[in-house]
Amino acid sequence: MKKIAVLVLAAGMLCALSGSASAIDFSAKGRWAYNFSYGQHGNFTEGGGRTGYSATEDEFEAAQQIRLQLEARASENLSGTVHFEIGGYNRGMMQYWGTSGNGSALGADGTWIKVKNSFLDWTVPQTDLKVRMGIQPMQLPDYINNSQVLADDVAGITASYAFNENVGVTAFWARLFNDNSTAANSRNPGYMDNFDAVGLTLPLTFNGVNLTPWGMYAGIGPALNYNNVNNSQITTYVSSASAGGPRAGMLPLYGGFHKSKLTEYGNAGWVGLPGQITLFDPFRIAWDVVYGSVQYDDSAMNRSGWLATLLLEYKLDWSTPGLYGWYTSGDDDNLGNGSERMPNIHPNNPNDFSEFAFHGDPIVGRDSIVGKSMTGTWGIGVRLKDMSFVDNLSHTFRINYIGGTNDPAILKKLNNATGRWMAPNDNTVAGREGLYLTRNDSLVEFGLSTKYKMYDNFTVYIEANYDALFLDKSSSVWGNSLMNGKSDRSADAWNTAVTFVYQF
Repeated sequence: MKKIAVLVLAAGMLCALSGSASAIDFSAKGRWAYNFSYGQHGNFTEGGGRTGYSATEDEFEAAQQIRLQLEARASENLSGTVHFEIGGYNRGMMQYWGTSGNGSALGADGTWIKVKNSFLDWTVPQTDLKVRMGIQPMQLPDYINNSQVLADDVAGITASYAFNENVGVTAFWARLFNDNSTAANSRNPGYMDNFDAVGLTLPLTFNGVNLTPWGMYAGIGPALNYNNVNNSQITTYVSSASAGGPRAGMLPLYGGFHKSKLTEYGNAGWVGLPGQITLFDPFRIAWDVVYGSVQYDDSAMNRSGWLATLLLEYKLDWSTPGLYGWYTSGDDDNLGNGSERMPNIHPNNPNDFSEFAFHGDPIVGRDSIVGKSMTGTWGIGVRLKDMSFVDNLSHTFRINYIGGTNDPAILKKLNNATGRWMAPNDNTVAGREGLYLTRNDSLVEFGLSTKYKMYDNFTVYIEANYDALFLDKSSSVWGNSLMNGKSDRSADAWNTAVTFVYQF
């Protein structure tokens, strides 16, 4: 009897505790994506003597990515979210089949499970001020191509407040890098090697008109830029965290004029005014204007420039035809004053103008063959978006003409300074990525993407892209360049892909 009494008493205590505790609602989201791609000349150089698509990929590649997101919600005022990802080995966010070490080769053992996001959402009591802290997606405003400055997962804090249905405000602080320098690349490891950004956005919503002016400032610790202990030249971010990170978008082509140690924080700033007009629906006008600048205590390290984009589209029953264009500033031929291209930290995908030349679809196949950002280019394009003649089946067709805005005379100046002629696809040069286009160069892009919704949660994507490249082969531009160790043999790039996505 005593044992029974004790059990009854324990059960009663548990019931009392469960009754007083707050209920937590758990929800799950996820995505399984399987991609199969076939293409050639991802670096525009006839494979550089290789048979593969590029330096790191075969012509045919099979890959997968799995994402799982769990949310624990206590109330509308408090919740926590964690987002896991399987994939992202070396070549990006996909897990390539057959690659040893990432869990997709024979045996299928690997440890490539990562925390993509982990953040806490809460509301300040008795107010409408919403706060998010932790590793979270952070994207600067843009109504066309996500953001050409920053849109990625970062560690930081955001605070948002809506004054009324027309006016709101969001402030944020993000710590992009810190405590990554070591004795191998810094006289003071761990000191003044942080990269912090603060910003403010002001979303304005009126009848048929949306505007979101924004601004962001970033302080760049001098130790983040150390090239070596002596600091005779600074050509790249060399901390372990940023070696493959924002250096392509924050530095000039050549930092060799810098001969002394940086002693002060670099100052980076951006302002933007994106907007859209839907007042005359089904006609829509959208635009984005951004100016950015990075200033160091040596002008040879500076970088500043601007971007302007415009989209005109008209929604029909069967498609949405669109005409669009963009222009971004390019480098002049003076190496001593830094770069005239707009700085960027990490542009986001998808780029709605081009899924192949620029940072394309977040799920489908290969992209960014010109670069993740649109800096140093201009272009004009037409598209038929979301064409649909059969239920659950849609297509988007686009044609783009893309040119460069960089002064071709800078190539000779670089040759005089470095003793080598930069190739148009030389990604080892600090302050650039992808293809470097001068005002004498251009390419024409054709793209067709198809989406078939097989089931409510299962979609098949099919994509085909072709980029025809036209480089100036004269001796004053690319005629003296070497691509992958051999004379210029530029070739057009193309790719096809099929992707199966289960999302819930």
